[in-house]
Amino acid sequence: MRRVVVIGSSSGAGKTTFARALAARLALPHIELDALHWQQTGWELPEREVFRERVDRATSAEAWVLDGNYSATRDIVWPRADTVVWLDVPLRVALPRIVGRTLRRIRGREVLWGTNRETLRNAFLDRDSLILFTIRTYRGRRGRFLRELTRPENAHLVVHRFASNAAADRWLAQLPPSGDA
Repeated sequence: MRRVVVIGSSSGAGKTTFARALAARLALPHIELDALHWQQTGWELPEREVFRERVDRATSAEAWVLDGNYSATRDIVWPRADTVVWLDVPLRVALPRIVGRTLRRIRGREVLWGTNRETLRNAFLDRDSLILFTIRTYRGRRGRFLRELTRPENAHLVVHRFASNAAADRWLAQLPPSGDA
């Protein structure tokens, strides 16, 4: 396990938290796709090719743990990966996490990926709200992952699918720490 992609059926699935822990356990660099994507000010979307170039550079290393679901870079990342960890937690688990995390970030005026901050407006009122996006895309994303992971070009991937973060954490705990494998 040298190039691992951590995906989730939704925002709030625990991708980044789990990927950080897995990277630490394996003593590998952690790559956060959101950090590569949202480098602009004011939640401005990057040009597709700029984002793809960032991801291409970041995943050209021999080993890494990456978290994120961006379909725009899947054709770069998945062929390079050897393992996929799929956090397939229920929406009823992920949604309260997103709301709680968002409120914590708003209260603390936390800066995300450059100079971006979540606000009540972009969290709850905007058409592109992460909360609304998660509700709209949850079911479809799960189906897409099922289809993508069964394609012949992805047959090289070892897939670990977890329906709860507790199950993923138990799996992580049984992995030998770096240097022991």
